[in-house]
Amino acid sequence: MWKKQPFNAGRENNEEEPSFSERPAFSQRRSPRYNRDRDFNRGDRDFNRGERDFHRDRAPRRFNDEDARPRPNQVNVALGDAESAPQTAVGGIREVTELLTNSPMKVHRVLFRHNSGNPKLYTLQKMAKKNRIHVQQVEARILDSYAVPNQGVVALCNEKELLKWDDVKSEFFTAKEKGERKLVVVATNIEDPRNLGACIRSSLGLGADIFLMPSKGMCGLTPTVTRASTGAVDKLRICRPDNLEATIGELKQAGYQVLGLDAATEVSLVDYKFGDQIVLAVGGEDVGLPPFIAKQCTDILRIPMNPEAQSYNASVALSLGLYEIARTRMPK
Repeated sequence: MWKKQPFNAGRENNEEEPSFSERPAFSQRRSPRYNRDRDFNRGDRDFNRGERDFHRDRAPRRFNDEDARPRPNQVNVALGDAESAPQTAVGGIREVTELLTNSPMKVHRVLFRHNSGNPKLYTLQKMAKKNRIHVQQVEARILDSYAVPNQGVVALCNEKELLKWDDVKSEFFTAKEKGERKLVVVATNIEDPRNLGACIRSSLGLGADIFLMPSKGMCGLTPTVTRASTGAVDKLRICRPDNLEATIGELKQAGYQVLGLDAATEVSLVDYKFGDQIVLAVGGEDVGLPPFIAKQCTDILRIPMNPEAQSYNASVALSLGLYEIARTRMPK
């Protein structure tokens, strides 16, 4: 009977090799000899027998977003609308820090990589919040769709630097004392860039003195907004107050009529008696006026409409409201 020899044992030259038929048949009790090709191709194992013993105490490697750049089919476009031009994006810790330090009113929002664990990004996030800039935590692949490399942070910029309310508010607070007519437009919850651009265009054409926007809940001044406004973005004063609710409250205390546009009211826009100082507010089509504005309104005005139409586009509603104000102010 053939017997397995020790590894270091020598064989005598006169010992005959047993024939294949004399060797014992394979059974489960007997461990098979190591076969590299067989173990390497086995689908349910990543390591062979010897390598498994070596890596037994090691934790398995997990995929990290930083290990590799996403494939093209895993990258989200900057804007969901394929016809929209991408918003200007600045990536990198140093670059975003300089932008927040020197031109914070040009930044629409700042995107940070989720669970980055980088203390520099945490400091940068506090700087953005101090400037009342909306921040958002996103996956690394979203950041890569805007700017590469980005070091875990990307700033999305407006097409022009917005005004600070503190720099212009004295002009509006003294308007009643001086007997000056002022028209302030407030737009909230408008996410469609074409809609926002149309609002800015109508505001300029129908005599608005300034256009106020909240710090979040709106799209920024993207290239699409600029094109839709046909240049009005560069001519109309656009401001982002630190606290829009408080700003409206201050204007109301200064003698302004605070008027909202909404279908859920009985007060008609037609032949309404407008004052000389007006704040006209419009909300998005889906949510309408936010509660913090509605509760401060002197009146909420309804635009005549066929019930089958359900609602007006925000830019259309604003245009109709501005036109009615301009019509009543025209000399007869």
